[in-house]
Amino acid sequence: MNEHTIDQVREQVEAVYRAESRRVLATLIRLLGNFDLAEDALHEAFKNALEQWPRDGVPANPRAWLVSTGRFKAIDALRRHARVDTSFEEIAEQLDRDTRYAVVESDEDIEDDRLRLIFSCCHPALSPEARVALTLREVCGLSTEAIAHAFLSTPATVAQRIVRAKAKIRDGYIPYEIPARNKLSERLATVLQVIYLVFNEGYSASSGEWLTRPDLSGEALRLGHLLVELLPEPEAIGLLALMLLHESRRPARTSPEGDVILLEDQDRLLWNREQIAEGIALLRAALLSGRLDQYTLQAAIAAVHATAPNFAATDWTQIISLYDRLLQVTPSPVVEINRAVAIAMRDGPAVGLTLIDTILAHSDLSNYYWAYAARADLYRRLGRTAEARAAYLEALTFVHQKPERRFLERRVATLSA
Repeated sequence: MNEHTIDQVREQVEAVYRAESRRVLATLIRLLGNFDLAEDALHEAFKNALEQWPRDGVPANPRAWLVSTGRFKAIDALRRHARVDTSFEEIAEQLDRDTRYAVVESDEDIEDDRLRLIFSCCHPALSPEARVALTLREVCGLSTEAIAHAFLSTPATVAQRIVRAKAKIRDGYIPYEIPARNKLSERLATVLQVIYLVFNEGYSASSGEWLTRPDLSGEALRLGHLLVELLPEPEAIGLLALMLLHESRRPARTSPEGDVILLEDQDRLLWNREQIAEGIALLRAALLSGRLDQYTLQAAIAAVHATAPNFAATDWTQIISLYDRLLQVTPSPVVEINRAVAIAMRDGPAVGLTLIDTILAHSDLSNYYWAYAARADLYRRLGRTAEARAAYLEALTFVHQKPERRFLERRVATLSA
C-alpha cells in the first residue's frame, strides 16, 4: 500500500472505533466476564487493526474481526500472567474453551449485547448513582467529566462510583443478561434514566467544539427502539417519543459554522418530519395508557413545539399546563425554570424574571447555566442592559461547550456596545 492508502485505512480504523468500539466492548465483556480485561482487549484489538489493516486491508466484517482479535489478546495476556501466577493459566484455558465458538454470532446478537450490558449495569445490587455512571461510562464511552456534568457532581466522585460498581459486579457474580420479563420492570426506571442522559449528552454536549454529538443521540435512539421492542411500557414509549421529537430539530439548531440557533430563529423546514410523525404516533400510544410519567409529559411539551407552524403560534398556555402536571410527577427546580420561561413567553419577561429569581434563591442550581442564561435574556428583553450583561457573564462561568460560550459572549459584546 502507498502512503495515501495507508492514511485512508487509518481513517477507516478511526471511523470504526467511533462507530463500533462500544458494541465491541459490550460483546467482549460478555465473552470475558470482566470489565477491565475487556477494556484492555478492546484497546489491543484496535492497536492490532492499526498495524494489520493498512497491510492486509480492512476485513469484510470489522466488528467480528475486532471481537475475535480482542478475545485472543485477552487470553494471551492471561497466559503471560500465568508465568508469575499459575492460577491465570486455568482462567485462560476456561475462557478459551467457553468462548471459542461463541464469537461467531450474527450481527443481531452482537447488537443486543449493549442492551444486555445496560441491564447488567443497572442491577439492583448497585446504587442508583453507580448504575447510571457505570452504564454511561462502559456502554456509551462518556468520560468521567461528562458524566460528572450530567450528575452535577465531580469527576473524582464519579470515578470512585465506577470502580466500586465494577468490583461489586465482579465479586457478586452479577450476570451479563437481560432479566426475565417478570423482573424487567423493576430495573426499567434506571435504564430509562441512563438512555435519557446519553441522549441529552448527544443533543446538547456538556463540553467540546460542537453543540451536538449525533453519535450519542443516535445511539440513545437505537437503544430506545430496542427497549420499546423488548418492553413496550408507556414510560419507554414516552421516552422514545421525547427523543425523536427533540432529535427532529437537530439540523436547524446550529449554523454551518456550528453556532447556536435559538428555537425562535430556527428554519422549521429543516426539521425532520419523519421523526416528528413517529414521535407523535408514539406519544399518542403512551397517552392512551393513562399513565402520565415524566417522559410522556416532556414528549407532549416537545410535540406542542413540533406542531406549531412558527414560534409566534406556540401554544404557551398548553405548555405551562403540561409543566404543571410534570411538576406534580417529578418536582424539580429545573422543571420550575423551564415553566418560568414558558410563563415569560406568555405573560411577559417581568413575570418570568420574578419567578426565576425566586427559584434561584431557594434552589441549588449553581451548575445549571441555563437558569442564569434565561435570567439574563429576560433582563435583556426588559431593557435592563447592565443587569443582563452581568447575568450573561455569570452564566459564562458555568459553560464548558464552545458554541454556547460563543453565543453568550456575543450577547455580552452586543450589550457592552
